[in-house]
Amino acid sequence: MRCLRITSLLAAGLLLACAGRVALAEEKKADGAAFFNGKNLDGWEGLPEYWSVKDGAIVGATPDGGKFNTFLCTKAKYKDFELQFQVKLTGKGWTGNSGVQIRSEIINRDKFVVKGPQADMGDKYWGSLYGEQFGGMMKQADEKVVKDALKVNEFNDYHIKCVGKHVTIKLNGKTTVDDDFDKMPAEGIIALQLHQGPPMEVVFKDFKFTDLSKK
Repeated sequence: MRCLRITSLLAAGLLLACAGRVALAEEKKADGAAFFNGKNLDGWEGLPEYWSVKDGAIVGATPDGGKFNTFLCTKAKYKDFELQFQVKLTGKGWTGNSGVQIRSEIINRDKFVVKGPQADMGDKYWGSLYGEQFGGMMKQADEKVVKDALKVNEFNDYHIKCVGKHVTIKLNGKTTVDDDFDKMPAEGIIALQLHQGPPMEVVFKDFKFTDLSKK
Protein backbone atom coordinates (compact mmCIF):
# COMPACT_ATOMS: atom_id res chain seq x y z
CA MET A 1 0.00 0.00 0.00
CA ARG A 2 2.86 2.39 0.84
CA CYS A 3 4.37 1.89 -2.65
CA LEU A 4 0.99 2.54 -4.20
CA ARG A 5 0.60 5.81 -2.25
CA ILE A 6 4.11 6.96 -3.27
CA THR A 7 3.41 6.11 -6.90
CA SER A 8 0.12 8.02 -6.76
CA LEU A 9 1.80 11.04 -5.19
CA LEU A 10 4.55 11.02 -7.84
CA ALA A 11 1.96 10.78 -10.60
CA ALA A 12 -0.02 13.67 -9.10
CA GLY A 13 3.16 15.72 -8.84
CA LEU A 14 4.03 15.08 -12.46
CA LEU A 15 0.53 16.08 -13.54
CA LEU A 16 0.76 19.33 -11.57
CA ALA A 17 4.18 20.09 -13.03
CA CYS A 18 2.94 19.46 -16.57
CA ALA A 19 -0.15 21.58 -15.93
CA GLY A 20 2.10 24.37 -14.66
CA ARG A 21 4.26 24.26 -17.78
CA VAL A 22 1.18 24.28 -20.02
CA ALA A 23 -0.30 27.21 -18.08
CA LEU A 24 2.96 29.16 -18.36
CA ALA A 25 3.16 28.45 -22.11
CA GLU A 26 -0.45 29.55 -22.55
CA GLU A 27 0.22 32.73 -20.53
CA LYS A 28 3.20 33.62 -22.75
CA LYS A 29 1.12 32.85 -25.84
CA ALA A 30 -1.63 35.10 -24.50
CA ASP A 31 0.91 37.89 -23.93
CA GLY A 32 1.95 37.66 -27.59
CA ALA A 33 -1.60 37.56 -28.90
CA ALA A 34 -2.55 40.57 -26.80
CA PHE A 35 0.45 42.48 -28.15
CA PHE A 36 -0.30 41.78 -31.83
CA ASN A 37 -2.98 39.36 -33.03
CA GLY A 38 -1.50 38.91 -36.53
CA LYS A 39 -4.77 39.85 -38.22
CA ASN A 40 -5.41 43.55 -37.71
CA LEU A 41 -4.29 46.56 -35.70
CA ASP A 42 -6.66 46.11 -32.77
CA GLY A 43 -4.89 47.41 -29.69
CA TRP A 44 -2.77 49.82 -31.73
CA GLU A 45 -3.23 53.43 -32.90
CA GLY A 46 -1.53 55.59 -35.52
CA LEU A 47 -2.14 57.29 -38.87
CA PRO A 48 -4.02 54.62 -40.88
CA GLU A 49 -2.66 55.78 -44.25
CA TYR A 50 0.81 54.60 -43.25
CA TRP A 51 0.16 51.28 -41.46
CA SER A 52 -1.39 47.96 -42.44
CA VAL A 53 -1.27 44.21 -41.76
CA LYS A 54 -0.16 41.90 -44.57
CA ASP A 55 0.41 38.15 -44.28
CA GLY A 56 0.53 38.37 -40.49
CA ALA A 57 3.08 41.20 -40.46
CA ILE A 58 2.82 44.89 -39.57
CA VAL A 59 3.84 47.02 -42.55
CA GLY A 60 4.64 50.72 -42.40
CA ALA A 61 5.15 52.61 -45.68
CA THR A 62 5.58 56.15 -46.95
CA PRO A 63 5.25 55.71 -50.74
CA ASP A 64 5.39 59.48 -51.28
CA GLY A 65 7.98 60.09 -48.58
CA GLY A 66 7.45 61.32 -45.03
CA LYS A 67 7.45 64.92 -43.83
CA PHE A 68 7.65 64.00 -40.14
CA ASN A 69 8.41 61.03 -37.89
CA THR A 70 5.24 59.13 -37.07
CA PHE A 71 4.54 56.02 -35.01
CA LEU A 72 2.18 53.08 -34.64
CA CYS A 73 1.54 52.89 -30.90
CA THR A 74 0.23 50.30 -28.49
CA LYS A 75 -2.78 51.45 -26.53
CA ALA A 76 -1.47 49.55 -23.52
CA LYS A 77 1.45 50.65 -21.36
CA TYR A 78 4.19 48.27 -20.27
CA LYS A 79 6.83 48.11 -17.56
CA ASP A 80 9.20 45.12 -17.71
CA PHE A 81 9.03 43.04 -20.90
CA GLU A 82 10.91 41.02 -23.48
CA LEU A 83 10.18 41.51 -27.18
CA GLN A 84 11.57 39.54 -30.11
CA PHE A 85 10.67 39.95 -33.79
CA GLN A 86 12.02 40.12 -37.32
CA VAL A 87 12.30 43.42 -39.16
CA LYS A 88 13.21 44.46 -42.70
CA LEU A 89 13.89 48.00 -43.95
CA THR A 90 13.85 49.03 -47.59
CA GLY A 91 13.88 52.47 -49.16
CA LYS A 92 14.10 54.29 -52.46
CA GLY A 93 17.66 55.57 -52.67
CA TRP A 94 18.34 54.74 -49.00
CA THR A 95 17.91 51.83 -46.61
CA GLY A 96 15.18 53.51 -44.57
CA ASN A 97 15.04 54.37 -40.88
CA SER A 98 12.85 52.99 -38.13
CA GLY A 99 12.91 51.85 -34.53
CA VAL A 100 10.86 50.59 -31.59
CA GLN A 101 9.97 53.00 -28.81
CA ILE A 102 9.93 51.54 -25.30
CA ARG A 103 8.25 53.02 -22.20
CA SER A 104 7.36 56.05 -24.29
CA GLU A 105 4.48 58.53 -24.58
CA ILE A 106 2.50 60.21 -27.37
CA ILE A 107 3.09 63.98 -27.42
CA ASN A 108 1.17 64.85 -30.62
CA ARG A 109 -1.88 62.81 -31.58
CA ASP A 110 -2.47 64.64 -34.86
CA LYS A 111 0.78 63.20 -36.26
CA PHE A 112 1.34 60.47 -33.65
CA VAL A 113 4.66 61.90 -32.54
CA VAL A 114 6.24 60.00 -29.68
CA LYS A 115 8.74 60.85 -26.94
CA GLY A 116 11.01 58.37 -25.17
CA PRO A 117 13.76 55.73 -25.56
CA GLN A 118 14.00 53.95 -28.91
CA ALA A 119 15.70 50.73 -29.97
CA ASP A 120 17.05 52.11 -33.25
CA MET A 121 17.11 50.71 -36.79
CA GLY A 122 18.83 52.46 -39.67
CA ASP A 123 22.29 52.92 -41.17
CA LYS A 124 25.07 52.60 -38.54
CA TYR A 125 22.57 53.14 -35.71
CA TRP A 126 21.01 49.68 -35.82
CA GLY A 127 20.89 48.24 -32.31
CA SER A 128 21.50 51.58 -30.58
CA LEU A 129 19.33 53.12 -27.85
CA TYR A 130 18.23 56.59 -28.95
CA GLY A 131 16.18 59.18 -27.07
CA GLU A 132 13.44 60.31 -29.50
CA GLN A 133 12.43 63.81 -28.33
CA PHE A 134 14.27 62.58 -25.22
CA GLY A 135 17.78 64.01 -25.40
CA GLY A 136 19.31 62.16 -28.34
CA MET A 137 21.66 59.18 -28.31
CA MET A 138 21.61 57.21 -25.08
CA LYS A 139 23.96 54.39 -26.14
CA GLN A 140 25.29 53.92 -29.66
CA ALA A 141 26.02 50.40 -30.78
CA ASP A 142 29.55 49.48 -31.83
CA GLU A 143 29.70 50.14 -35.59
CA LYS A 144 31.84 47.06 -36.30
CA VAL A 145 29.41 44.79 -34.44
CA VAL A 146 26.51 46.29 -36.40
CA LYS A 147 28.33 45.96 -39.74
CA ASP A 148 29.15 42.31 -39.09
CA ALA A 149 25.66 41.42 -37.84
CA LEU A 150 23.34 43.42 -40.12
CA LYS A 151 21.62 41.89 -43.14
CA VAL A 152 20.92 44.87 -45.42
CA ASN A 153 17.54 44.78 -47.21
CA GLU A 154 16.76 41.45 -45.51
CA PHE A 155 14.92 40.38 -42.38
CA ASN A 156 16.93 40.80 -39.20
CA ASP A 157 16.30 39.24 -35.79
CA TYR A 158 15.82 41.94 -33.16
CA HIS A 159 15.58 41.40 -29.42
CA ILE A 160 14.69 43.97 -26.74
CA LYS A 161 14.58 43.28 -23.01
CA CYS A 162 13.70 45.98 -20.50
CA VAL A 163 13.79 45.26 -16.76
CA GLY A 164 13.87 48.13 -14.31
CA LYS A 165 16.47 50.60 -15.56
CA HIS A 166 18.33 47.92 -17.55
CA VAL A 167 17.97 47.58 -21.32
CA THR A 168 19.41 44.82 -23.50
CA ILE A 169 19.26 44.97 -27.31
CA LYS A 170 20.44 42.23 -29.65
CA LEU A 171 20.76 42.29 -33.44
CA ASN A 172 20.90 38.86 -35.09
CA GLY A 173 22.11 37.41 -31.80
CA LYS A 174 24.83 40.02 -31.25
CA THR A 175 24.47 42.16 -28.13
CA THR A 176 24.61 45.86 -29.01
CA VAL A 177 23.31 47.43 -25.79
CA ASP A 178 23.40 45.97 -22.27
CA ASP A 179 23.35 48.76 -19.67
CA ASP A 180 21.44 50.60 -16.98
CA PHE A 181 19.90 53.96 -17.91
CA ASP A 182 18.90 56.35 -15.14
CA LYS A 183 16.55 58.20 -17.52
CA MET A 184 14.42 55.13 -18.27
CA PRO A 185 10.75 55.89 -17.49
CA ALA A 186 8.99 53.42 -15.20
CA GLU A 187 6.41 52.48 -17.84
CA GLY A 188 4.99 53.56 -21.18
CA ILE A 189 3.79 52.50 -24.59
CA ILE A 190 5.68 50.55 -27.23
CA ALA A 191 5.64 52.17 -30.69
CA LEU A 192 6.96 51.41 -34.19
CA GLN A 193 8.57 54.23 -36.17
CA LEU A 194 8.36 55.52 -39.73
CA HIS A 195 11.10 58.13 -40.16
CA GLN A 196 10.69 61.29 -42.23
CA GLY A 197 12.54 61.38 -45.54
CA PRO A 198 12.43 59.57 -48.89
CA PRO A 199 9.92 56.76 -49.54
CA MET A 200 10.52 53.69 -47.40
CA GLU A 201 8.90 50.52 -46.08
CA VAL A 202 9.42 48.66 -42.82
CA VAL A 203 8.02 45.19 -42.12
CA PHE A 204 7.73 43.73 -38.60
CA LYS A 205 6.83 40.06 -38.23
CA ASP A 206 7.01 37.01 -35.95
CA PHE A 207 6.52 38.93 -32.71
CA LYS A 208 7.23 37.11 -29.45
CA PHE A 209 6.25 39.21 -26.45
CA THR A 210 6.47 38.41 -22.75
CA ASP A 211 5.21 40.78 -20.06
CA LEU A 212 7.86 40.27 -17.37
CA SER A 213 5.95 42.49 -14.91
CA LYS A 214 3.55 39.56 -14.39
CA LYS A 215 6.30 37.12 -13.42
